[in-house]
Amino acid sequence: MKHDFPTNDRVRLELDEDGVARVTMIRAEKRNALDMAMFDALLAAGHALFELSGLRCVVLAGEGKAFCAGLDLSVMQALHGEDAPRLPERTHGNANLFQQAALQWRKLPVPVIAAIHGACMGGGLQIAGGADMRVVSPDARLSVLELKWGIVPDMGHFALWRGHVREDVLRDLTYRHVEFSGSEAVDLGFATIADADPLARAMAMARDIASKSPHAVRAAKALFNRTTGAALDEVLLAESLEQHGLLGSRNQIEAVESQMAGRPPRFVDP
Repeated sequence: MKHDFPTNDRVRLELDEDGVARVTMIRAEKRNALDMAMFDALLAAGHALFELSGLRCVVLAGEGKAFCAGLDLSVMQALHGEDAPRLPERTHGNANLFQQAALQWRKLPVPVIAAIHGACMGGGLQIAGGADMRVVSPDARLSVLELKWGIVPDMGHFALWRGHVREDVLRDLTYRHVEFSGSEAVDLGFATIADADPLARAMAMARDIASKSPHAVRAAKALFNRTTGAALDEVLLAESLEQHGLLGSRNQIEAVESQMAGRPPRFVDP
């Protein structure tokens, strides 16, 4: 796989031969705080991934001592200026640019795994919320931090955590911006699994996903995205339509034949 994502000082995009992309926030000296340059780089990385053929899974991480410490105060100041973006404007489909930085991971056609260590707060936690799964270090520090600054979480917080975190718990942690650990995050529903080396665990999970039929994986993610909150009849029909498209396809036949032959599968990418 090759990408056209330019080298910059905020985000690094790396690809491996298994079809796994690793997106790393690299503003380590600021604990990967989200300034406008970071938002721009994250959106550019997401756009590059949308256009990338052969992509099978994505791992999202932060370099240095933290995943992401949240919003840089320079962004808060910029939102008060004359040239500040109008937040109600839908500049990226159903989202504004800040929401897209979190939602684009959910919108990608392949699974995304966030590897969380150190601080993961405010906007950083919302970005992690856009991933399909989250692997967290037990001693990581997380917080819904926005009310501390007199604002609300507005990067998809009220949509992305539905079904993961019990509503009264989410309300409590939002209202009081209480800090909690990675181990607690698993129990609360903010994280999928705890591991002392979240990046290594996330990469192993990503390579496992990448070894499956890419058409089936994409169909499963599409179903998860389309059926959240949908009526029962709509969910059942969506399942049937996706299955109808997979049965008898080249990759579906290869999945069966490789299992029967006891050999690694040779899948073709969408």
